[in-house]
Amino acid sequence: MSTQEGEIPAMTIGDPTGRPVDPYAELPARPVDPVLFTAESTYAHTRRPVELAFTLLPDAYTSPEFYALERELVFANGWVAVGLADDVDRPGACLVVEVAGRSIIITRHRDGELRAFHNVCRHRATKLLDAQAREVGRRGRIRCPYHNWTYDTDGTCLGTPLFEGSDVPGGEEPVFDTSVAKGFDRADHGLLEVAVDTWGFFLFVTLAADPAPLRTQLGDLSQRFRGYRLDEWRPQRRRTYDVAANYKLIGENFMEYYHLPWVHPELNQVSRFSDHYRWQGPGMYTGMCTTPVSRNTEAGGWDGLGPLSSLTGHDADSGRFVWLFPSTALVVLPNHAFVLFCSPAGPNRTVETAVLLSHPEALESPDADESLDQLEKFWDLVNRQDLEIIERVQEGIENPAYRGGRMCFRFEEPLHRFQNMVIDRMVGIDRVPAGDDGDGDDDSDGDDDSAMTRMFPDPS
Repeated sequence: MSTQEGEIPAMTIGDPTGRPVDPYAELPARPVDPVLFTAESTYAHTRRPVELAFTLLPDAYTSPEFYALERELVFANGWVAVGLADDVDRPGACLVVEVAGRSIIITRHRDGELRAFHNVCRHRATKLLDAQAREVGRRGRIRCPYHNWTYDTDGTCLGTPLFEGSDVPGGEEPVFDTSVAKGFDRADHGLLEVAVDTWGFFLFVTLAADPAPLRTQLGDLSQRFRGYRLDEWRPQRRRTYDVAANYKLIGENFMEYYHLPWVHPELNQVSRFSDHYRWQGPGMYTGMCTTPVSRNTEAGGWDGLGPLSSLTGHDADSGRFVWLFPSTALVVLPNHAFVLFCSPAGPNRTVETAVLLSHPEALESPDADESLDQLEKFWDLVNRQDLEIIERVQEGIENPAYRGGRMCFRFEEPLHRFQNMVIDRMVGIDRVPAGDDGDGDDDSDGDDDSAMTRMFPDPS
């Protein structure tokens, strides 16, 4: 009997004679025909409840064909966190990012509004700005390096190229005069716009033609982080890592603490295994918290900077860990935040940008710089430990003998949630997952932990 959309297929536990059946025999053989990457039946084993589920098929981490589809169906079809609002904090400032293989310019116009555009000249498709650009150019204008077509920061085409300050060689202005061109109106040739929005200190863009509001994808996160005043936090340190692994492996490692005692001996001393809880409501994210936050040890830790004075209740003594679908890690503690932007560069390569942020209150301490240096060193240690093991996973998952693994019900519900978000996009289902029991909707001060669930509950 076939299953309906959203229905979980039963798990075969034996044949009619009572002999046990190898559960791995039911998994798809490798390589999977790329035609099947958009078929619901391909993911039947991951669609089961977590206590019965197998991991997402290995080809999702290795196949160039899956990667190409994923760029369109996941990254070009929803909101993606691409940077920090602080990077475009004034008119003329810009940030050039890549989403689903498209180069995007994000800038701020003179009216204070954010704008985003495809990094493509409307004349002959020349790339307008390099990835390193931080200002749009002289007089706040975006100029094409090929034929000098020029645009304002609201996307308006200003000249093609005869206008004031266009650098046309002296005495040759008439040659470049396009005002007499037939059927040509500069208003028809503005930059191709991309939707842009912010939440807290994040910049988001979406390539979708008719996108749902960002708040729909974020779900209840704005409420959960209301007390942190995230829009006031500022970046203090940045590092970039080149990772020989699929971006999903970075996210899945971030979502679970099963590996903590063996991969992170230093972190394990300041982030006790028994203090981890799931912390997630409706939204395109996975969430966990540690409460209470442990004190530093000789191995390092999270103390040092002063905490945000306005935090109350659990917020004043908890660490919040959120994976923003599809590719961004967010850690918020009372005194600092840590972010990983994971930009896929291939099925087995990711460029990771790590940012350490703090609230301005934290910088009032006389030893703030020393504390920030200590935090950066600690996070770099933890992140390098993660990346070493993630790259080993990528090496293993490339082996065609591996066809998938059984989910660990005690620790891997966030992975199961994330992998099913990916599957939804791949098969064309548009939905936002519900949260754990208790969604905190009745909370009035933003400090609600009613949705906390032990990371390692026994299955019911």
